[in-house]
Amino acid sequence: MITAIKGTQDILPADVGRWQRVERVARSVCERYGYAEIRTPVIEREELFAKGTGETTDIVQKEMYAFTDKGGERVTLRPEATPSMVRAFVQHALEQELPFAKLYSLGPMFRYERPQKGRYRQFHQLDVEAFGVTDPALDGEVIEMAATFVAELGIEAVELVINSVGCAECRPGFSAALLEALGEQVDSLCGDCRRRAKTNPLRIFDCKVPADQPIIEALPRTEDYLCEPCRTHFDAVKQHLDAYGLLYRVSHRLVRGLDYYTRTTFEVLGSALGTQNAMLGGGRYDQLVKQLGGPDRPGIGFAAGLERLALALPGEAAGTAPVDAFVVAFGNASWPAARLLARDLRHAGLRVLIDYEDRSSKSQMKRANRSGARRVLLLGEDELANNQVTVKEMETGQQQTVARDQVTATLLQVARTD
Repeated sequence: MITAIKGTQDILPADVGRWQRVERVARSVCERYGYAEIRTPVIEREELFAKGTGETTDIVQKEMYAFTDKGGERVTLRPEATPSMVRAFVQHALEQELPFAKLYSLGPMFRYERPQKGRYRQFHQLDVEAFGVTDPALDGEVIEMAATFVAELGIEAVELVINSVGCAECRPGFSAALLEALGEQVDSLCGDCRRRAKTNPLRIFDCKVPADQPIIEALPRTEDYLCEPCRTHFDAVKQHLDAYGLLYRVSHRLVRGLDYYTRTTFEVLGSALGTQNAMLGGGRYDQLVKQLGGPDRPGIGFAAGLERLALALPGEAAGTAPVDAFVVAFGNASWPAARLLARDLRHAGLRVLIDYEDRSSKSQMKRANRSGARRVLLLGEDELANNQVTVKEMETGQQQTVARDQVTATLLQVARTD
């Protein structure tokens, strides 16, 4: 038997309903906030992520599915969406076409990392990006939108965490202060942290190794080294969140794992997910568009992991959609009329099943039970002779006879009350 590749998963019919709910709410929220959908390729040039995501990041150094194609070009399966969204924004001059340069996408990403609960090598994200506005009011709106998305999914016990990682003016001073504070202790840190100390010291705050935590907790904090414009911007973001009535926690350790972030960073954490508790996260990236060959336009956005959101949905948030009716034919003469009845009901928007292969009525009823159909429509010799259909409610066993030309209207009416 050939099985799925490690780190990938089949989303089975029993789980698809949860995914559809997440996607449905995502589209609804994005459209209400003025975002237009875009769909970018899953395969891109490798240099897009080396320049965009950052050559020093774990994603680029260790996790990308990168290879040389048959034309000799270095390509990769996209490990995240933001560089692709920026590329499309620049390549197609979308700021000229859209009233507001707000984009969202839904789709798969690929990273070669250790699979865990809610974390796969092929995973899916909602990605939201807004371009061209430096006003901290947009930061507040994007964060409020992210919180609204999670709330409308019915997910409770979540925490909003925010930080500012500064800008190109103040970050070098903070990085120098980190290295000075670390001193010779850097040799006591894990291998990843020793590498990060040389390439991007802020990434040390991402470390999860227990033995490193006492050293990291004693390090300087980003907010103490912000320049005046960054401090003013961050204070304004917090004021907007306060005005929205959002509860949040400021964490100096929230630097995110990508090189392009400037100023605002944020995450929404969920207690139901264990150690992999980040449901979504993002921030501002004011230099990325220019860095990837576009005009000097700021940007801000977030990405939400669909796997984790589907896991965190409350209760039995629903598998496949319920079946409105199962059509059962009694005797060979009834099959043509039964199939036409099923067609007419489907054209009316109802979810209808019917058997095949001229199975016995007993076999059909067993399948109707297994399908979870709310009602069964019975067609036999008497029904055909009188141009009628018998409607049986599966939950109560009650039956009624309905004229054939009234069946569709009857089922539509009861479907509204189901």
